[in-house]
Amino acid sequence: MAKRAVERSRTTLTGVAEAAGVSVATVSKVVNGRSDVSPETRARVERLLVEHDYVARGPGGAQSPVRIVDLTFDRLVNPNNLVITQGVTEAAAEAGVDVVIGTAPDDPLGAAWARRITGAGREGVILVTSELTARQRAQFAQAEIPLVLIDPMNVPDDSVPSIGASNFSGGMAATEHLLKLGHRRIAMIEGTHDALCNTARLHGYQAALTGAGLTPDPALIKRGDFRFAPAHQAALELFALPDPPTAVFAANDLAAFGVIEAARVHGLRVPQDVSVVGFDDTAAASTSAPPLTTVRQPFAEIGRAALRTLLRLAAGEPLDSHRVELATQLVVRSSTAPPPVRS
Repeated sequence: MAKRAVERSRTTLTGVAEAAGVSVATVSKVVNGRSDVSPETRARVERLLVEHDYVARGPGGAQSPVRIVDLTFDRLVNPNNLVITQGVTEAAAEAGVDVVIGTAPDDPLGAAWARRITGAGREGVILVTSELTARQRAQFAQAEIPLVLIDPMNVPDDSVPSIGASNFSGGMAATEHLLKLGHRRIAMIEGTHDALCNTARLHGYQAALTGAGLTPDPALIKRGDFRFAPAHQAALELFALPDPPTAVFAANDLAAFGVIEAARVHGLRVPQDVSVVGFDDTAAASTSAPPLTTVRQPFAEIGRAALRTLLRLAAGEPLDSHRVELATQLVVRSSTAPPPVRS
């Protein structure tokens, strides 16, 4: 019954928009009481809403508009996305907003996807770890659909707000932790090479080394694509070097687990022979063998901040900043220790 009601409300919004000669987004603005609609347009849309019998029932049978936001991921298998979803849905529940969760794994932001979203009368859209083109930005702007990015893959346009973590500071903190333990041969397993978050973590790693008077060694930087298998292979190559690293900073926890397995293959103990630091603080980090030292990202708060930012945009309110970075935190566990004494 609830599903049919939502489907019917979407159909009604589309019909009203066509009859009024306006966009679905404009009808959604009227439904949600936004002020950035001319009095003439508002009156015309309100009259048509009544004629189309547009109404949704809230608690106790009260009449209220259906407010829906889209939360779209490139993929759902990433455990971090579950925590982001929790943050978004918690904030949405507080605001009385429904959330539709979806993925677009083959073509994250293709034309068909954009057309579907812009024609659905959404309150707004939150995109997670997706790449947004100028054409797609224009589609959303033309449809007047508010858009917020979480951890975007590419540099976002100044007009599109984005929420993320302080990746540079996190990469620096991870590397400084290893430096304080006495490590000097510190490797890094990168993530996806052109991802913004990866670049920031790499720069943080390099800045920490430079700050300690060390020159980053390109031979100690390998690509792992944020995945276990590529990171495992990269670490096998690092540990086979004539002068292997005594510590490895991995761009995420999954890559760190690949490093730990590679150390085992080489007969190295973690942390006695080699220290490993991850990034994310996934649920598995505290239960791995050994428990993983990592950089915690505030995924739930990132989700909450994204939803609140989206609703401010939908209400026509100004934003304090279009780029928000929430603080990361180094979580020290048992995968790091001083380097071994080599004869």
